Amino acid sequence: MKISKSRRKYSIVLGCFFLGLLSMTSLYMMHPKFGKRPSGERLERIKESKNYRNGKFYNLSDTPQLTQPLTTALYDYLFGKSKQRKPDKKVASIAVDWQVFDVEQPQLIWFGHSSYLLTLEGKVILVDPVLSGSASPIPGGTKSFDGTDIVKVEDLPPIDFLFITHDHYDHMDYKTLKALQPKVKTVVCGLGVGEHLEYWGYTQQQLIERDWWDAIDLNHGFEVILTPARHFSGRSVFSANTLWTSFVLKSPSKTIFIGGDSGYDSHFKEIGDKFGPFDLAILENGQYDKSWKYIHMMPEEVIQATKDLRAQVLFPVHSAKFVLANHAWDEPLNAISTWSLQENISLITPMIGEKINLDSMHTQPTFWWKK
Repeated sequence: MKISKSRRKYSIVLGCFFLGLLSMTSLYMMHPKFGKRPSGERLERIKESKNYRNGKFYNLSDTPQLTQPLTTALYDYLFGKSKQRKPDKKVASIAVDWQVFDVEQPQLIWFGHSSYLLTLEGKVILVDPVLSGSASPIPGGTKSFDGTDIVKVEDLPPIDFLFITHDHYDHMDYKTLKALQPKVKTVVCGLGVGEHLEYWGYTQQQLIERDWWDAIDLNHGFEVILTPARHFSGRSVFSANTLWTSFVLKSPSKTIFIGGDSGYDSHFKEIGDKFGPFDLAILENGQYDKSWKYIHMMPEEVIQATKDLRAQVLFPVHSAKFVLANHAWDEPLNAISTWSLQENISLITPMIGEKINLDSMHTQPTFWWKK
């Protein structure tokens, strides 16, 4: 059967288009923002981990990323979106007066989503900073809500300890970390994550990479233990080649759990039994969906995790800045507030930029998002 000239021409044009698109995509993915896969001595160290096999890290429990059939998940994603996924008004926030910022005060300042700053015993601790206005490698993708970008890297004081829980774009932002490098004394992260950071200009002397259950003496009475989380990692087509983690932070006066991203599992109870009680548990609450409930907690599971950890106060994060799920932007805060009151759980719900005195926390929902 002969192929007509017009059909042959159409096929050639279509083939050239897809070839060009593939070439442009391949070139774009060479941008430093996508990071680098672990190699050399770092990869050899990774291979010694009990949590690594067949070229990937694994969770403690079997963790399928989807808990519903793909067709159901796609239908929900396409047709189950809340009309209020983005706020229709500017998100309330409080401008930080860095001129009077006192590192000697025990305090917490939330920057939205999972980014926040702590000061304890004169040390400045920064967690998962995403301050560029985007949580996506695609230009114009996953933009922050109006009103949430109130802090710039140049505003920040010198950082004693920078904690990175995992290498997803909404927790590990290339632009932010690149600009932040001169301000940072020590970075603590999971195995393999340092490959990205070295590629972005961090020195080996700045980096501490460890496995789950490893303890690190940070001097001056500070200790951090890397603890399990139930999640995954990856910045391009390669996944799970760096370790996702949570942290137990011990200072001379407080013990704080830094949760990162995690689905619910027995590791919370184990961490609570080994290191609890905690003065404060910082847990993800937001960007959840029943289709991926094993890698992000539902609100009622956040409450149970708080109990498992034996935490005195809960700080729910991972909300109010980016659209990453189908629920309304304020649903996570509404849900966790309702559950905390029902279950008698003390929690803090600060506005972005609000200073929280860690020695005197208001542990009732403030409902700032309703005002």
